Amino acid sequence: MNLKKRLLLANALTVLIPVIITALVLITVLFFDSKLKTVNFSLENYQKLVELKYELTKGMDSIPPANAQIVEDKGFQAALQGKLAAMQGEVVILRGGQTIFSSRHFTKIDIAKCLDSAQKSANKELLSFGDISYTTELINLSFADGTKGQIILLAPVDWSKKDLSQILIIMAITFLLSFLLTNIMVSRQYSKMIVAPLYNLQRAAAEISKGNLDYQIAEEGDQEIQALCRDLEFMRLKLKESIHTLLKYEDNRKMLVSSISHDLKTPVTTIKGYVEGILDGVADTPEKKAKYLQTIYLKAGQIDQMIDDLLLYAKLDLNQLPFDFVKTDIAAYIQEFLSYCEADLENNNINITFSSSLSQPRFVQLDRDRMRRVLSNILDNSIKYMNKDYREIKVLLRETNSSITLEIRDNGTGMRKEDIPHIFDRFFRADSSRGEIKGSGLGLTIAKQIVEGHQGRIWAVSHGTEGTSILISLPKIGGGTKNEKNINH
Repeated sequence: MNLKKRLLLANALTVLIPVIITALVLITVLFFDSKLKTVNFSLENYQKLVELKYELTKGMDSIPPANAQIVEDKGFQAALQGKLAAMQGEVVILRGGQTIFSSRHFTKIDIAKCLDSAQKSANKELLSFGDISYTTELINLSFADGTKGQIILLAPVDWSKKDLSQILIIMAITFLLSFLLTNIMVSRQYSKMIVAPLYNLQRAAAEISKGNLDYQIAEEGDQEIQALCRDLEFMRLKLKESIHTLLKYEDNRKMLVSSISHDLKTPVTTIKGYVEGILDGVADTPEKKAKYLQTIYLKAGQIDQMIDDLLLYAKLDLNQLPFDFVKTDIAAYIQEFLSYCEADLENNNINITFSSSLSQPRFVQLDRDRMRRVLSNILDNSIKYMNKDYREIKVLLRETNSSITLEIRDNGTGMRKEDIPHIFDRFFRADSSRGEIKGSGLGLTIAKQIVEGHQGRIWAVSHGTEGTSILISLPKIGGGTKNEKNINH
């Protein structure tokens, strides 16, 4: 339920509940009040009415036939009317169903109601004529000729105005109390639903403004408040991500500046020295000059490669380099790559072999260009640290239930165990005592970033003096589908 509907409901309940409670109280009061009044509402008048009935009947259930004729006497009728007038009562005398005397004008219907009410010994109903309500008593007569008659005595209960005021007071008190209690309960409930979440949002905003971006914002409250919580939480995460990115950018910037100033110093110094040699005439022969220029060219290429690695590393580290994944037959891809590198490997006197234990074509999701960069960096790193007469690189392909594992193993001098955990760190060189190693020091770092971008894993294993293995594990996927790119070669 949204906030608008909830507020409307709260306002409606604030009024509706007190009205319902007041109505229930009124019904209850009127029910019990009516029951009470049918028996003995006005005790004083009722007692007078009973006494008058007893006086007329002399304690008997009915007047004897010999005395019944007295009710037709005008004097008796006047005296009876006078006694009832003292209590503002009325009297009706019937003979054979016909009215022979009535202290006030009653219609036949009124007299029938009076007779019906008077004949009930219990649960008598009050009779209302105008603004006055009456209770009734009946005296049965039997005339000498056998005709039946009745004397109906009516005594006013005179409760209308008095009870109405009392009922109004009760209703007013009930409504006010129920209205007050309802408001308290509704306010408490809605404070939990609305005020509490808003307070939590305020506290979260205060924490975020202080720089505490780890303060999580929970979704609570109504739909609108939940939506606001989601938006603020999304803003917090984006702000945190942005700040993290900025910090990484600043870190990379410092790293780039430091790396450029450190790693580019040697080739730049070399280039400067050879240029000065040319300008000073040290290179006084065409052969020397050509050698100097060739060295300058190679050093410039080295600088270009270092800058390229630095920029690529920065983009990968900041997730600014998108991947173009293609479903690829991994064995075919490795064979294609090795064929591409065959000439360079032969020029470096590297003997390379490839073996696969895959029983059938297996597919992985690859960014073919990025993965080619990974494999090239691994091979280049292996070549740099191979100082044996016979240099060999083995490429092995195998699988597990969920992944494809590629191993590139060289027969170099191996690595120290303490160096293994750090070989993928930026600018780390396994053996600084060997002299100058060409490169940016980012080859394996870039390889690690690209592999992890493929949801894969890369690690190293040292075989002591027998060489080093770099292993790559990639999640494998099922057979090709019509909607997927599928490249097998």
